[in-house]
Parts: sequence; C-alpha cells; structure tokens
Amino acid sequence: MRFTELAERFLALEPQLPEGPGKEALSLLHAMLQEVWRQVGAGPREGSGLEELRNLYKKAPKMEAPRVAPGLAVGEKAPDFALPDAEGRLVRLSDFRGRPVVLAFYPLDWSPGCSQQLDLYQAELEEFHRRGAVLLGISVDSLYSHGAWAFVRGLTFPLLSDFHPKGEVARRYQVWREVDGFSERALYVVDGEGIIRYAHVSPYLHHIPPIEELFQALDALRGG
Repeated sequence: MRFTELAERFLALEPQLPEGPGKEALSLLHAMLQEVWRQVGAGPREGSGLEELRNLYKKAPKMEAPRVAPGLAVGEKAPDFALPDAEGRLVRLSDFRGRPVVLAFYPLDWSPGCSQQLDLYQAELEEFHRRGAVLLGISVDSLYSHGAWAFVRGLTFPLLSDFHPKGEVARRYQVWREVDGFSERALYVVDGEGIIRYAHVSPYLHHIPPIEELFQALDALRGG
C-alpha cells in the first residue's frame, strides 16, 4: 500500500535528519498519521476518526469577508518564487517554463471553502493534466500542515508553503490580506513564457471561482 511504502521511506530517512525541532515535528507527524492509520485500517469508513477529520471543515468557522487585495493583472510577468512542498522540496515557478501553470492561492488548510475548492481540483486533476497544465496550491500554512491535510483529503498535487517570510509570495502577487495574516482566494494561469493569462481574485473569501473559467483559460492558451 502507498501509506506503508511512505512510512518505510520515512523510517529509512529519519536517522539522517539533524537533531532539532524540525526532526521532532516530523517524527510527531509520522506518529499521528500512524495512529490514524491504525484506527481506520486500510482507509476511511463512515464514523471513523479519519472520516470525522475529513468532515471537520463543515463545522469550522466560515470565511465570508470581502476582497481587500487587487491581485496582478493579465499580461503582467508572473513573479518567480521558490517555496517548499509538503516533503520539503523547493518548487520554483521557473521550473515549469514551456508549460502552463495554475497558481491557486487559498487562505488556509482545513478551512471550509479551501477544503471544497481543492477537493474539486483533485476530482478534476485529469482535466488539468489533459491540458498539459501544472497545478500548484499555495497558502501560508507550514509544510507539516500541508502534509497532514493532503493525506486526510487525498490531495496529490503540490501544496506550497508560503510560511516564511510569511506571505511573501502572496504579497508579490498582490493577494495578501494584512489584517488576517493569509491570502485572498485567487487564481492565476501563467503561460509557458511566465506571463499571466488569466487572473481571478474572489470577491468574497468563501467564493470558489468557476472551474469552467479556469479550463477555458487553459484551452485558450492551447488554441492560441
């Protein structure tokens, strides 16, 4: 099973990690996931601890505040960045030159709208691949939160951590909410030359952009 394979890889790499808070945090996360797996067996089932965790967003406080940041405009050069994914690997926008990239900025892991939005993208991931597009989620959460959240929700595309300096990349893309300490819900489609060809900043935090618009923007790149 995939979970067992990942657990074995972690145990093989753990002795090579330097002592410190980072190693302790990873060990704690590994222990948490092992306990969840022990409780639910081969996967989530109705009433299980993992299923309850998956549905926790339904009881979480709502995000309904209006937009405060303008976002970058279509036609602008997309700022490059280097952010770690959930496994600590640095991902750069420039790594994907020659391919369209979808940047999905979202406020926070575990929140209601973000759970629904990224579940939708996971369900339609094949449509992104069919269009040759790379999908990257970005929020201010730590890579440890990203790892746990992706496991619980079954997300397989990269989630990048804009954690430190907090919100630096969101600021470059003009989608930072200073008072709240997280980003707007925003989408950018960046073409193979690094130019923004589609931009959407949700008018309210809970508003999930129509995925049809996103696919139309990607199709327009292919047609153009």
